[in-house]
Amino acid sequence: MPDTVLWLRRDLRLHDHPALHAASRAADGGRVLPLFVLDPALLTPCGPPRRSWLLRSLRALHAATDGALVVRGGPPEQVLADVVRELGASSVHVTADCGPYGRRRDEAVTRALDVPLVRTGTPYAVGPGSVTKPDGTPYQVFTPFSRRWREHGWPAPAGPPPSGLRWARTLDSDELPDEPEPDGLTLPPVGEQAAAERWAWFLDDALARYADSRDRPDLDGTSALSGHLKFGEVHPRTLLADLAGRRGPGAEAFRTELAWREFYADVLWHHPRSARDYLRPEYASMPYDSPDQYAVQAWREGRTGFPFVDAGMRQLRATGWMHNRVRMVTASFLVKDLHVEWQHGARHFLHWLRDGDLASNNHGWQWVAGSGTDAAPYFRVFNPVAQGLRFDPDGDYVRRWVPELSHLAGAAAHEPWRAADGYADGYPQRVVDHTEERAEALRRYQRVRSGTARRG
Repeated sequence: MPDTVLWLRRDLRLHDHPALHAASRAADGGRVLPLFVLDPALLTPCGPPRRSWLLRSLRALHAATDGALVVRGGPPEQVLADVVRELGASSVHVTADCGPYGRRRDEAVTRALDVPLVRTGTPYAVGPGSVTKPDGTPYQVFTPFSRRWREHGWPAPAGPPPSGLRWARTLDSDELPDEPEPDGLTLPPVGEQAAAERWAWFLDDALARYADSRDRPDLDGTSALSGHLKFGEVHPRTLLADLAGRRGPGAEAFRTELAWREFYADVLWHHPRSARDYLRPEYASMPYDSPDQYAVQAWREGRTGFPFVDAGMRQLRATGWMHNRVRMVTASFLVKDLHVEWQHGARHFLHWLRDGDLASNNHGWQWVAGSGTDAAPYFRVFNPVAQGLRFDPDGDYVRRWVPELSHLAGAAAHEPWRAADGYADGYPQRVVDHTEERAEALRRYQRVRSGTARRG
């Protein structure tokens, strides 16, 4: 009876796992070895929140497999070749990786193995590259993609782990490294069970009001499943199946948010260079300022003097997460108030986000910068004060993360410069004048539009 290897990556769960079912079928009564490779190419640049989340998720999966999970560190092509030889495995099974690095890595592993590397399923409801226009070209705009994505549909969940599954327990495993412990960082519960519990809460308590509350960072109105989705502790197909019988604006809005995640993965599939380079290349000529200026460091630390921006940046450092509305505002502030190229902000976010996803994060930044798909025109500059007053009307979000403003009641927390004691507890003055910097952003945009912009 042949043993098989289940090489886990962004699929750290046992339920709704097509590759696990494929590995079990291929074993045909033999054993399945669950394996995770600590790949230096991915682990080294991984920021503290994602690294901690990953290690905790692996510990949860180790428990869920009754201690069968094997963890090995090193280049994947070398580790997989060693494991296949030690186990005498007949095949290696994976969930297909759709990212630029993952596709290159898997080709290298395929060349290194003398057994098949079998790809089954993807981390998405619809595999990137599957939804195209009638002429076969990819979509560049979200709305028609979303419409076609829904028409295309997706498979039903794969269900619980296969009956008769037998884990292989004959190979040694490396010890998991210690988790990083940056000051003040707090993560929520992780793992497949934690994802299921959070999803159950959201369905019962928050979905009905999601359409109205999802833009309010002062409320617990989002699913907060992005980290669980990032590591595959739950599959979007499972979420869509649970939503299938639900109607109303909340369910519709949540399906649309899942479609955005799939859209950005599709864009990256077709345009792998867009992870680092401009999707709309004309914006590469935009003149930008140095990322080493004092104001940029103030942005990173949440000391810009704009309370809504600072609350978001401090939330990021404290929890490894930031509300999506605030992500847009903080990104706009860096690109259009401080005139810093979007890649610098994208890297900072990827370092500190627990849900840091290359496709969603970097294309979200390109959206703000005006250089991506469905791009917000460059002249759309978020006003950080107006955004705060609109989406945190009572100032609760600001006071939660900016204690220097906790003495200001209500909406006054968004404009400490209007209060006689606004700076009494040491909150910093504004690093820029938003009105002036908005005008400067528009001038630079016009130079791009006219073709006279020059990098320098």
